[in-house]
Amino acid sequence: QVQLVESGGGLVQAGGSLRLSCAASGRTFSSYHVGWFRQAPGKEREFVGVINWSGGSSYYAASVKGRYIISRDNAKNTVYLQMNSLKPEDTAVYYCAVTHVWGSHPDEYTYWGQGTQVTVSS
Repeated sequence: QVQLVESGGGLVQAGGSLRLSCAASGRTFSSYHVGWFRQAPGKEREFVGVINWSGGSSYYAASVKGRYIISRDNAKNTVYLQMNSLKPEDTAVYYCAVTHVWGSHPDEYTYWGQGTQVTVSS
């Protein structure tokens, strides 16, 4: 089993940056791909991006590509989401999750964190 805890959320002005962290417990964390999702009020959970188990590969949703970067440090059991050029429409609760499937659908992910709120003001 893997437990995930997100941190780093907060309030930021449009154009600003934030870095979220996803800290994991469990010896098998480095075997998982790690995805980031977000959910705004009244909307479905949306895929943001995913990084593979080694950190050597990643891909992103079109809405964040070029602005967000996912990285990981398996020695620290932590994955990061660097968010740049933030927009008000990026406001959401952000979640990290793990999977052994290289995919973007929430159903493919096994364990989830509790989420961290990101609010971007205009």
